[in-house]
Amino acid sequence: MNLTRLVICTSGYMAPEYALHGLFSVKSDVYSFGVLLLEIVTGHNNHSFQDGVVIEDLLSHAWKCWRNGKALGLIDSTLLDGRNSIRDMIRCIHIGLLCVQEEASNRPTMASIVLMLASSSITLAIPSEPAFFMHSGQNPSQRRSVLKDYTSTTSNSNNL
Repeated sequence: MNLTRLVICTSGYMAPEYALHGLFSVKSDVYSFGVLLLEIVTGHNNHSFQDGVVIEDLLSHAWKCWRNGKALGLIDSTLLDGRNSIRDMIRCIHIGLLCVQEEASNRPTMASIVLMLASSSITLAIPSEPAFFMHSGQNPSQRRSVLKDYTSTTSNSNNL
């Protein structure tokens, strides 16, 4: 039996370490899961979409909204029908951003993700800039805290 060593990925879901260097690991799957999670919560696919006059990818748009405290605006309106908690939707965005961090070692494991999704008592780390982020030229010192009513501390993070 011939086994292939080539991993086939769909553009937009490929982890940067695979796309740039051909390195594949379980953290590559975590990256793809994060993209999918962000797509579900936002109702947009990861390919370019127009936000005003600037065309950008979903990860860049989600990161900008997150760091500017506007993550609530990312949530697909069909999910805001009263059956879903806004806090849970913001948590899903938070987890999605943790999954698409540039450094594979900073991404959580799938086991940790299951725990994060199952229990809101688990403290989440603050995500860093996602892979393939399209820089807008904004100075990092101008970044504001994420939603004021959504608290997430890193001092007691469970390193998930």
